[in-house]
Amino acid sequence: MAFVTRFAPSPTGLLHRGHAFSALTAHRAAREAGGRFLLRIEDIDATRCRPEYEAAILEDLAWLGLEWEQPVRRQSERLARYHADIEALRERGLVYRCFKTRREIDIGRAPHEPAVPYIGSALPADEEAERLERGEAFAWRLSLAAARSALGGFEGLSFLEQGAGPGGETGLIQARPETAGDIVLARKDVGVAYHLAVVHDDAAQGVSHVIRGHDLFEAAHIQRLLQALLDLPTPIYRHHGLLVGPDGKRYAKRDKAQTLRELRAMGMSPADLWIALGVAP
Repeated sequence: MAFVTRFAPSPTGLLHRGHAFSALTAHRAAREAGGRFLLRIEDIDATRCRPEYEAAILEDLAWLGLEWEQPVRRQSERLARYHADIEALRERGLVYRCFKTRREIDIGRAPHEPAVPYIGSALPADEEAERLERGEAFAWRLSLAAARSALGGFEGLSFLEQGAGPGGETGLIQARPETAGDIVLARKDVGVAYHLAVVHDDAAQGVSHVIRGHDLFEAAHIQRLLQALLDLPTPIYRHHGLLVGPDGKRYAKRDKAQTLRELRAMGMSPADLWIALGVAP
């Protein structure tokens, strides 16, 4: 099997050390395996993604010394293909229209309590037609109940973890898609959701190994279900630990983690950063 991996950032902000670590880790794995390294821009969220952030991502990765195959894939250019997947699932009765807002779903949950996976169902046909007639917004949700029935259960779903999950999970792992509930596959503000776009593109690009951080380990469970429903291959996963800052918190855009652009302005060289991260391109 040819070794193909990818780095797939979202252009919603500037790259930080955590991104650099993940990109360098994937790039090194591809180089050591004599394989291919791809760059994919996951820009499906039109409300948050910005062209200037994409330009900065390309600049930062080039500064790190990384090289990737051309052309770069942009998810915003492939929306019709994702919608075709949703339509195929709809025709099989595997998705339903959900008119509930996040606020309605969270009613009764205290702010400090974790969100409970949502399980719903389609509305009666007449009520759904009335709400569509009124122009009410809705999301397409994957029905776990219908998916379980279509597959004859989830017991046969598993994926190979060559790295380790947050709890040390490794080897052949039984997928637990039920922990995610009836996930959203598309909604008005984001034409398609992350999980569907990712499994579609990984299959279309021939990705054999998905190398990413612990924060996305749980995503593998629901993505394995979508791969089964869409008859797509399952890549091998390698999840790695997350970098943390001096405060012990993982680097994150929302916390305004120190960016690669700032490190460059301070005079740090790529070699300095490789040493600090413990990896090399």
